[in-house]
Amino acid sequence: MGKKAREIVGIDVKDLIKDLNKAYGDEWLAYYAWWYMAQAVEGKGYEDMAEFLNKIAKEELEHATELAERIIELGGLPTNKPALFDKNANAPYPGVMKDLADYDEIIKLVTEAEAGAIDVYNKIAKKTFGKDHDTYQLAVHIMGEEITHEEMFENLKG
Repeated sequence: MGKKAREIVGIDVKDLIKDLNKAYGDEWLAYYAWWYMAQAVEGKGYEDMAEFLNKIAKEELEHATELAERIIELGGLPTNKPALFDKNANAPYPGVMKDLADYDEIIKLVTEAEAGAIDVYNKIAKKTFGKDHDTYQLAVHIMGEEITHEEMFENLKG
């Protein structure tokens, strides 16, 4: 982040980096949970569920990458210890249910986690609106994708 850009940011950058690092941890935890379930899901029609889970897992990893880039631009460093993701995230690891053929539980888990992510990015967007344009745009972009993820899984409900 250049000198002029630092001048015009109207919020505490260290506090913002902390918020972005928490979201970064959330994204890694979601990525791993969705990726793991995509590999292990079973039951009738498992290929479709695996495809949905893999699709959003890839997008969660993309979000983590985008957040890492923004954290670095702001002069910080993304969390470098995976063991700290759960401790420092906005939400705990979403976990994986024991019965990976229970699609209703998978859908519930994913939609609840995506709703939590929407809240996180909405707060970051509100915090940065008119104060840090780049972070605001990033938060709105990621929030839009989280909204799509939530809707995709809500549409799978029977």
